[in-house]
Amino acid sequence: MSNLFKQRLEAVTAEYEQLVTSRNEPILPGNGIFERYKNPVLTASHAPVFWRYDMDEETNPYFMERFGIEGAFNAGAMKWNGKYILAVRVEGYDRKSFFAIAESPNGVDNFRFWNYPMTMPETEDEDVNIYDMRLTNHEDGWIYGVFCTERKDPNAQAGDLSSAVAAAGIARTKDLINWERLPDLKTKSQQRNVVLHPEFVDGKYALYTRPQDGFIDAGSGGGIGWALVDDITNAEIKEEKIINYRHYHTIKELKNGEGPHPIKTPRGWLHLAHGVRACAAGLRYVLYLYVTDLHQPDKLIAEPAGHLMAPIGTERVGDVSNVLFTNGWIADDDDTVYLYYASCDTRMHVAVSSVDRLLDYCFNTAPDGYRSAASVDTLSKIIEKNLKK
Repeated sequence: MSNLFKQRLEAVTAEYEQLVTSRNEPILPGNGIFERYKNPVLTASHAPVFWRYDMDEETNPYFMERFGIEGAFNAGAMKWNGKYILAVRVEGYDRKSFFAIAESPNGVDNFRFWNYPMTMPETEDEDVNIYDMRLTNHEDGWIYGVFCTERKDPNAQAGDLSSAVAAAGIARTKDLINWERLPDLKTKSQQRNVVLHPEFVDGKYALYTRPQDGFIDAGSGGGIGWALVDDITNAEIKEEKIINYRHYHTIKELKNGEGPHPIKTPRGWLHLAHGVRACAAGLRYVLYLYVTDLHQPDKLIAEPAGHLMAPIGTERVGDVSNVLFTNGWIADDDDTVYLYYASCDTRMHVAVSSVDRLLDYCFNTAPDGYRSAASVDTLSKIIEKNLKK
């Protein structure tokens, strides 16, 4: 073994091990709703050395990176066999995304990818790009992965290499390794954010949707939708209604979408979603919460004004700046909630809260009054109450 090959192999391996074994710590005192953790839980550098490098000196004498990883982000999440599991969107230098499972013993650090990325079967209409998987451990006994499948727009004009169409891909598994690909969701509009509810509703599968006119723009799509389907193995949306609306001059003016599937609580279904608005810096993505009725999951019962989380500090820097996105969280047996979120289509973070704290925030924080005067009134009441103490 040459000195160069050996030195690079040892240096790269040592750097990787130091990264994946680093301890993460909460940033205190926080805001009382949740605590962010200091370090990202997954980055491109968390990809195993044996993914990125050909470790055979004969074919890679300079120990060059042969498969570049651009980012690890937008991960679905679940607890599985006592481990905290993320179904990560990994993007290579070639701009193609694929899924890979990473697991942690404690949910906040020491995440390691499984040896191989996920092999996702294709339909007859081959996927060009797949991403943003939501995991749902459904009461029917299957674990479902619902994700976006992107293909070139067949109606694009000659020379147009950007126009795309999006659909919701559906797959299921028993072990997170062997996946059965089901037909894509049939729907009247493009769908990039579809989430499977974990329980049957009226004997049917329930889906949270985001109808939109185009690949990027929601257009006439009014917000987060709700639909019931009879057969998940041939899922088709025939009727769809909006349960969480977009509004002018709010965090979700341009579009909004369900994150992971909601958490079932004694007070209702707790939802985590993203909202998007346009500004001088481009599109700004933030996260927010809302609650729907326990027995009528399509009925909104609480929604605090504004965002729960927005990108701060280094979270604002990355491939697509000023973006937070989520499609995974875990509610542990002790009601601890791990909120996994990505920043700037680049890396994964975690914030920790509890079911009780998040419900308190939802039910005891004022809703949006949709006017500056209403905001001043809300703030003045808080000030008046505090100054009287």
